[in-house]
Amino acid sequence: MTRCVALSGGVGGAKLALGLSKVLPGEDLLVVANTGDDFEHLGLTICPDIDTLLYTLGGIANPKTGWGRAEESWHVLDALKKISGEAWFQLGDKDLSLHMTRTGRLASGAGLNRVTQELAKSLGISHEIIPMCDEPVRTIVETTIGPLPFQHYFVKNRCEPVVTGFQFAGADQATPNPKFIQALKDPALDVVIICPSNPFISIDPILSLPGLKEALALCRAPIVAVSPIVGGHALKGPAAKMLTELGLKSDATAIADHYGDLLDGFVIDTKDADLAASMETENHRILVTNTVMESLDDRISLARDILSFATDLRVAR
Repeated sequence: MTRCVALSGGVGGAKLALGLSKVLPGEDLLVVANTGDDFEHLGLTICPDIDTLLYTLGGIANPKTGWGRAEESWHVLDALKKISGEAWFQLGDKDLSLHMTRTGRLASGAGLNRVTQELAKSLGISHEIIPMCDEPVRTIVETTIGPLPFQHYFVKNRCEPVVTGFQFAGADQATPNPKFIQALKDPALDVVIICPSNPFISIDPILSLPGLKEALALCRAPIVAVSPIVGGHALKGPAAKMLTELGLKSDATAIADHYGDLLDGFVIDTKDADLAASMETENHRILVTNTVMESLDDRISLARDILSFATDLRVAR
């Protein structure tokens, strides 16, 4: 049986995490969630990437958006619009129950890791989802109009400002989740998968934690990343826009270059098959397969392909 650690952001990462959860038993999959997107809103602690993973693996995610809950209602938000201007971030009525529970438990002294485990259990999730750390880390997007908290850039400003860089406030004071580090040290670990999430705002916050890149470098399992860019376009979110604004190519090669020597393998879509030959080296193998996950079968198929690829990488070692 394969043991896997998956690093994930929101929608794209959650899709692959779901595929992996259908292939691997609970004890063989650990999903590490980015918390750089977290913020405080209306007195509540909101953890968008954790929540997308919880809703997706819990089987209650909105199938149209990939985020939020299915069959949601918006009575509180509609009422809020009439009272204040703080209705820019969409919180559904059912969604609020999770944020209220989390905020209350955090206020009582429970850490984010413990609270996430409790929420996963309440949703009947057998696979472990953990935050990258307990301490608050907040992604700041540097733009031509000044630094913006991530959700202000992403939601309030609709990703319109031109991006010039990123900061991860609090990262230098944070400690990687001990379960994460323990898993990387486990000699039985078979693969570390970097899900097809935005490298700048979903994966880099995780990699910015003290000692994390060193722990990955010492990890005996192969590290495989999946490109979130297909045919020059991001399947979800502003990754392609960010690449262009940072003066980089908007294609899969830029993602591979961004991760650099961290990777043993890189997965690209069949639409980008022509890039494979120029990207592959002796220490950096390329897998070409369908990475567009429109259905559950697509997600399971991609999960199986990556796990098989990881097996080949281990044998090659």
